[in-house]
Amino acid sequence: MTQAIIFDMDGTLLDSVDLNAQSWHEAFNAFGYAVSFEEARAQIGKGGDHLLPTFLSEEAIEEHGDEIEEWRADRFRTRYLKLLKPFSAVPDLLKRLRDVGLKIAVASSAKQSELEKYLDMVGIRDLVDVTTCSDDAESSKPDPDIFQSALQKLGVAPDHAIAIGDTPYDAQAAAKAGMRSIGVLCGGFTEQSLLDAGCCAVYPGPAALLACLDQSPIMQSHR
Repeated sequence: MTQAIIFDMDGTLLDSVDLNAQSWHEAFNAFGYAVSFEEARAQIGKGGDHLLPTFLSEEAIEEHGDEIEEWRADRFRTRYLKLLKPFSAVPDLLKRLRDVGLKIAVASSAKQSELEKYLDMVGIRDLVDVTTCSDDAESSKPDPDIFQSALQKLGVAPDHAIAIGDTPYDAQAAAKAGMRSIGVLCGGFTEQSLLDAGCCAVYPGPAALLACLDQSPIMQSHR
């Protein structure tokens, strides 16, 4: 029986993927590394510990990794943070889930300082029981650490929780943590890529999931 839902944030509840990708693209290029917007976008959903090695050698990461991450975070905060918008119906979806007795967590590869801002932007701070972020984990998605931390804080077994995310990395992390996952298309990944990564169902976004909630794997396993 499902007892908890664990949400990703970026691209799942908040329309932030393109802006995150743009800030990473600019950061790499500022340090002389030719990483296109499209290449960076395909990696959004991972934390810097997995994203940087996709494009840089160990030597380059040792030399510039921390600086690139700091530059990226500063650019995102000063130029793009104000442009973020939540997806529609997110508070309504979380309220409905809470009304049927489910616990709610947000488990993001973002840093804690970023996640705190996002919770307020989306308007769900009072609807979330626990949060976990990259600061709570040795390794970010697609490794399971962040989801495992959320499960521990919730006090829920993996087979009693469902993860919801927009990237294959969310689905892969959920599977490694022993959870089922549901995908949403609002982050820009294809339905097939989410299914291939292990999602048991895929919806266009939070509003569509809310509209179809009674027929979803969430409610089918909650009754």
